Amino acid sequence: MRDEGQADDLLSADRLGMALVRMNKMHACVASHLSKSGVDKSAFILLANLNQLGPSRASALAEAVFSDPSTVSRQVAALVREGLVERRADPEDGRASVLAVTEAGARLVAERRRQRNEALIRLFADWDPEDRDRFVEYFERFVGDYEKALPFFIAEGGLGPRSEGER
Repeated sequence: MRDEGQADDLLSADRLGMALVRMNKMHACVASHLSKSGVDKSAFILLANLNQLGPSRASALAEAVFSDPSTVSRQVAALVREGLVERRADPEDGRASVLAVTEAGARLVAERRRQRNEALIRLFADWDPEDRDRFVEYFERFVGDYEKALPFFIAEGGLGPRSEGER
């Protein structure tokens, strides 16, 4: 019985992993189209996280997006040049600086969020509201658990939910 349960677990894990691979491919397609319109996906992720965090040091932003500070520094420099982020004196330590989203950056985040939400409304248009709400609840739970497990995935070589064909 235990082997049957493990087989079921592996089948479910594989189905989920393959669905995530498919979703990542679609996300990459959207990111490619966004970058053609002047919005780099990685930079936008930083901008959106900084918008949510509020003024923060670069090290805190890097930690929030699971990235290294040197990568974040290069991406932040581009956001500063574009007028979406500004550097301010750290109120707790005048020798250091914090990053803050500008009004233009906040408008961009709000506009992208509006566009995303309208697209999701269209996606769920044919779903029963109860099914939609249940899915959202489970998906939020999944993403929260995934965030907690991410350090372990990274420690295991970044394996996470990837297919053999993706390696």
